[in-house]
Amino acid sequence: MLKPKYFLYARKSTEDDDHQVMSIEAQLFELREYARRENLEILAEFTEAKSAKKPGREKFAAMIAQIEKMDGVGILAWHPDRLARNSVDGDKVIYLVDIGKIVSLRFPQFWFEPTPQGKFMLQVAFGQSKYFSDNLVENVKRGIRQKLRRGEWLTLAPFGYVNNPKTRQIEPHPTNSKIVTKVYEEYVKGTHSYESLAKFLAELGVVTKHGTPLARCGIHHLLTNRAYLGFVKHHGEWYPGNFVPILSATLFESVQEVLRRKSRPRKSKKRHDFPFTGLLTCGECGCAISAQFARGHGGIYRYYRCTKRKGKCSQSYVQETALAAQLKTRIQSVAMRDLWIKEMLRQVDEWEKEGVHKSRSFVQNLDSKLRETQEKLDKLVSAYIDGDIPKDIYLAKKDELMRRKASITGQKEDFGRTGKNWNEPLRSWILDIQKAEKLSQSDNFPEIKGFVQKIGTNHQLLDKSAFFSFRPPWDFAALRLAQSGPAEPRSGEATSLSESERLILSAQQDSNLQPTA
Repeated sequence: MLKPKYFLYARKSTEDDDHQVMSIEAQLFELREYARRENLEILAEFTEAKSAKKPGREKFAAMIAQIEKMDGVGILAWHPDRLARNSVDGDKVIYLVDIGKIVSLRFPQFWFEPTPQGKFMLQVAFGQSKYFSDNLVENVKRGIRQKLRRGEWLTLAPFGYVNNPKTRQIEPHPTNSKIVTKVYEEYVKGTHSYESLAKFLAELGVVTKHGTPLARCGIHHLLTNRAYLGFVKHHGEWYPGNFVPILSATLFESVQEVLRRKSRPRKSKKRHDFPFTGLLTCGECGCAISAQFARGHGGIYRYYRCTKRKGKCSQSYVQETALAAQLKTRIQSVAMRDLWIKEMLRQVDEWEKEGVHKSRSFVQNLDSKLRETQEKLDKLVSAYIDGDIPKDIYLAKKDELMRRKASITGQKEDFGRTGKNWNEPLRSWILDIQKAEKLSQSDNFPEIKGFVQKIGTNHQLLDKSAFFSFRPPWDFAALRLAQSGPAEPRSGEATSLSESERLILSAQQDSNLQPTA
């Protein structure tokens, strides 16, 4: 009987060149030495770096294709598990042995002969390889599940974090974590595109490995990565992590809202600088007020007029300076005396010190919402385990509840850390009143427009006159100021304090500045 010729096959389990680099080289060296000692003739060598857990290895398939075209050849490999770790490839090898295509299998660590006993032992070897592979997968999955229960990060730390090998957890990077926060604070302003944000990051030294700014997909991943909220992702599902979040839930959700708003950006045309467009509507026909340049009295001026898109309208033009003067006069009606401002701020400080903001009730309300959300989350998981709901609905609802839980937890932490309460909106409102006096003397038209939009509603232009209604609590301020008169009270006047307190109490009791349960 002629001595068979052999195909040499060597394989490593990973496609990553940085892992098991010596595995194939070591196999080739040992197998060539073995062939030399046993005087085996090698027809060809096949090497590949791919797992044998599933069928579909290209080099293995090429070797089998050549074997099927020949008769009486052999295979030389380090161990049967190099040939197959799945039943399809293992059965294919045994079938080729049955029909005589493969007459010899040689392994330095395993003995085989093409006899019934030999084929049985080969099946056992393939079965052991498959069992080892399956068991390894289950062990890895069990370890991952345990890590998820402990809230541990599973892979390399994302940008902004660093792996701690001692605790096997991730921690905020002292510099990069601040960059992440800064990126979110910049993007939430709504003025950045992906490209401008990539340039912003490049200026901070955050670039690709080639030194170029991050791509759009990289920016999107950075702005939507819930790892910054303290979550761990595994197979498309998010789990609560046991590491320090970089971002607050409020900031993260604000960025998501900006992303949703910009998901279908509209193409905008370059426009002229008309600061009061978009503010007023025509008081006669309800159309928008547009603007244009016009020549008059030796110069070019900006005028505002009704678009008249609904038909005939008798309203005429009004010059921008005249319109601005009317708006500043309207703002002046809520510009409060400096003494009152000081007294109101003093009263707010006293309330803050006395703790009348009912913080205990607020915290209890948050705790109640937190328990309710956790109960819903527990019921959802139980329903999914029992098979009552499909996976896609489960994942969507779980994601919603986890984000709600993170948001409530963030509110509670913010409240405990900074003492945010209903006094802050009131203080902000008082400072806005102080700003009214400055704007009434200013020529910063964009700021005037923004302030008018903030304090008023139903802005109209009729017969060259601009008017609008004040929103609460600005209507209270305008009413009290109209009743008290514009004059500054004399020094030491007793009524100034009571008037300021009365104004604060009216605004606090009748407006939306009250705390909510």
